[in-house]
Amino acid sequence: MIKPVPSSEYRIQSAVCGPDAQPARHSARSTLYSNRGFTLIELIVVIVIVVVIAGAFLDRVLYYQEQAEKTAMGSVAASLQSALTMQYAQILTRGKPFDAPALANANPMDWMQKTPSNYAGEFYDPDPASVEPGNWVFDLKTRDMVYLLNNANYFKPGKDGKKWVRFHVVLKYEPPLLPSLQHEPASLSGALFEPVEPYSWF
Repeated sequence: MIKPVPSSEYRIQSAVCGPDAQPARHSARSTLYSNRGFTLIELIVVIVIVVVIAGAFLDRVLYYQEQAEKTAMGSVAASLQSALTMQYAQILTRGKPFDAPALANANPMDWMQKTPSNYAGEFYDPDPASVEPGNWVFDLKTRDMVYLLNNANYFKPGKDGKKWVRFHVVLKYEPPLLPSLQHEPASLSGALFEPVEPYSWF
């Protein structure tokens, strides 16, 4: 014989567990699945954020590496300009300005007391594929100093489309100032070690 449940006890059970305990268990299971799905979405969002940050960081690292190489190249170019200035001054001191044109055909590395560690030597009409990037070479054909870039993601190539920078010696001349001396040849005023064509980075 089934013992009836007192009405007071039924009301207490209904108030705590509800009239039917089964829906409560179903609701808890649904909440658990919902929490699991939300956690998975959070994980995907975190992964996406980490990937974006890592990509931006890597891009900045490559950019700063390229800027460091640009600075190092400029430092060597400045040293070659100083060596050229000394050669030019010696020519003027000897009183032989007609020896100056030879500077434009000389290998500037011969003026350095110590050549850079990344100077690869002399090449006749060098090709970027035949010289390791990050090195200086002297082009025997054009008499240019050439620096082959190692990091060139942001470099804007010149007219030849190659990832290098070419330098040469340029002699500066000034015409006579007095009209009566216009028939006289222009006088030598300086020597510069400068790029064959302007170069730039994005």
